[in-house]
Amino acid sequence: MDRRFFLRGSALIGCSAAAHPFLSSVTLAGADGGHPLGDQRLIVIILRGAMDGLDVVQPVGDPMFARYRPGLSVQPGAADLDGFFALNARLGALMPLWQAGELAFAHAVSTPYRDKRSHFDGQDLLEAGTGMDVPLGAVRDGWLNRLLQVVPGLQAETAYAVGSEAMPLLAGSAPMRSWTPDTALEMSLQNRLLLEAIYHDDPLFQGASSEAMDLAAGQTDGMAAAPAKGNDPARLAEIDALVDFAASRLREDTRIAAFSQNGWDTHRGQVAGIGRSLTRLERTILRLKEQLGPVWRTTTVLAMTEFGRTARENGTNGTDHGTGGVMLMAGGAVRGGKVYGRWPGLAEADLYDQRDLMPTGDVRAYAAWAMAGAYGLDQSVLETAVFPGLDLGDNPKFML
Repeated sequence: MDRRFFLRGSALIGCSAAAHPFLSSVTLAGADGGHPLGDQRLIVIILRGAMDGLDVVQPVGDPMFARYRPGLSVQPGAADLDGFFALNARLGALMPLWQAGELAFAHAVSTPYRDKRSHFDGQDLLEAGTGMDVPLGAVRDGWLNRLLQVVPGLQAETAYAVGSEAMPLLAGSAPMRSWTPDTALEMSLQNRLLLEAIYHDDPLFQGASSEAMDLAAGQTDGMAAAPAKGNDPARLAEIDALVDFAASRLREDTRIAAFSQNGWDTHRGQVAGIGRSLTRLERTILRLKEQLGPVWRTTTVLAMTEFGRTARENGTNGTDHGTGGVMLMAGGAVRGGKVYGRWPGLAEADLYDQRDLMPTGDVRAYAAWAMAGAYGLDQSVLETAVFPGLDLGDNPKFML
């Protein structure tokens, strides 16, 4: 099932729908006879919904941070990273990785996507790995699939939570297979309330949408659906199942994996909303380290999102769609313990469009340098075949 076709065809085109694909997915690529990619593993986590990088890696040393975010900037328990940045407390269990040099961040980064701030278009561009010189939707393969195409002797194996089509990130000519775990369709209380408000006065969709949400929550007897808990045991068990399946393959012939995690669209009640998502991300990374065992030493994890969020909090204790954000890098192959990138500052004159964190780095460049470090790919191949039109710029040297 094509996610975008389904959502648009059902008229579920609001922010929440775009940021909340119904099920997580994992995509795998492995070596076919021998190991053309050596021992290095690359794991990409797409964080759908526009993660607020300013909340995750907080620039507490910038005086404008507290001024723009009088509510969001006072969260207790943030862990100091380097005297200027602090890590959101909901990722606190990752601090031992930071201290061991196995966790890093790149701040003020983005794709080339600008201004319209659509989840659908932003995610399409993120997974296609192209620039704005290429019409959105014109490229049908993703940058991880193009990586496979330039390395001989590889085959791709795809695993889904549900569906029969690969993530766009790894879609393309490389052959793929699918895997479906036992999982349930869930809709958060915030998403349900938003959709109920959208369809309240619509005679065509009001009844149908209500019935669909009841079915999504497992209610088929006409009773009101109970709100889904943010991180109930079933949700966390789903994460464990996906990670364990991927790790079992990565310990063998698989060399590349891509996850998709949702829940990052925090227009209101951000502290609770982003906290639940951060807990799931934290669990994913720690579970990967645990399950990969000695393979973790040769692993690079990149977690990226379609765009960041506004520098200022809004009137509902949340943030709106922005531009610059943050990227997470983890693993034994990463030179961690550092926040990479050039910090642009939060003074109004330094903001993009006087509202967003100004991007000073390209997430594609960080992904490309990870490929160069892990697999020895030539810069010209990365700038032409994998990320067409990309200028890698200077090597940030975050790979060991």
